[in-house]
Amino acid sequence: MKIKTKYIDLETMSNYIKEVGVESIMEKLIPYLEEDYGNWEDFAKIPRPTHHSPVGVNELMPVGNQETFTCKYVNGHPDNPKDNLLTVVAIGLLAEVSSGYPLLLCEMTLLTAIRTATNSVMAAKYLAKENPKKMALIGNGCQSDFQAIAFHKLLGIEEINCYDVDEAATDRLISNLSKYKNLKVVKCNSTKEACKGVDIITTVTADKKFSIILTKDMIEPGMHINCVGGDCPGKTELESDILFMGDVYVEFEPQSRIEGEIQHMADDFKVTEIAEVIKSQKRIDRKEDDITIFDSVGFALEDFSILRLIYQLAKDNNIGTEEVLVPLIDNPKDLYSLIK
Repeated sequence: MKIKTKYIDLETMSNYIKEVGVESIMEKLIPYLEEDYGNWEDFAKIPRPTHHSPVGVNELMPVGNQETFTCKYVNGHPDNPKDNLLTVVAIGLLAEVSSGYPLLLCEMTLLTAIRTATNSVMAAKYLAKENPKKMALIGNGCQSDFQAIAFHKLLGIEEINCYDVDEAATDRLISNLSKYKNLKVVKCNSTKEACKGVDIITTVTADKKFSIILTKDMIEPGMHINCVGGDCPGKTELESDILFMGDVYVEFEPQSRIEGEIQHMADDFKVTEIAEVIKSQKRIDRKEDDITIFDSVGFALEDFSILRLIYQLAKDNNIGTEEVLVPLIDNPKDLYSLIK
């Protein structure tokens, strides 16, 4: 007998997503995210271990409950595109808690982009005003396509104002979104122009520094701000004054205090973990002019949710291969027998 692990490489994953549509994966992921956030107390949670260098960050993102453990390796290197490399790449593992044996090993570069965008929409579903139609998308790199598709297909956004300091990135994004005939995509000349009159602002920039992408004067009553790019120490996107304009929601507060927009705020600055909202199973009670801020740095629970989903899809649809990655031997105390 051999213990086999389901293995899904990049080509297999991308072909499957192309076949079923990225929107289908996002739609299936929402209930997984809501279920896992709804069971927040069942998980052993820690801020992700990180290794920082002058050019980027390497991270591990572990989380688990009594049945399943997952861990993702992921990086963030903003200057990589200069060498024709992606800013973010990732690999994920799902394991059985009862034995410790791995059940799934798979690519997670695509899956990270999908789960990040889907998590943004899940939060907006509970935090933003009802029936939002117009969004600003600031930062038009790799994650922007997934954010745009998720907000259009899952939340009903009909118009997106796009801005990036790299004009070619915006042109690429608009080209990729052209197949969505019911989505109007507008190229803007500045962040301020893109944010005027929208219901939701999503910021997803890559520079690893304290940036001010949004300023207080760009924020209008009733807006929901989805901050995705501030995801490591020393990296932000918002002017601090914005955080006092409305209620701030985070994923896992101990991690957000280190990496999020709130990293430079006082310890007593009030935030609410999004799990508290998800557990209620209803939208927050907000007035028309209320401002909400989702300080999203990306948390391991989101990887847990999409790895659970992909493992189920892989079993149901025979996706990937089965590989022998760990030994099963006649005498489990004689590992040396494998090489004797």
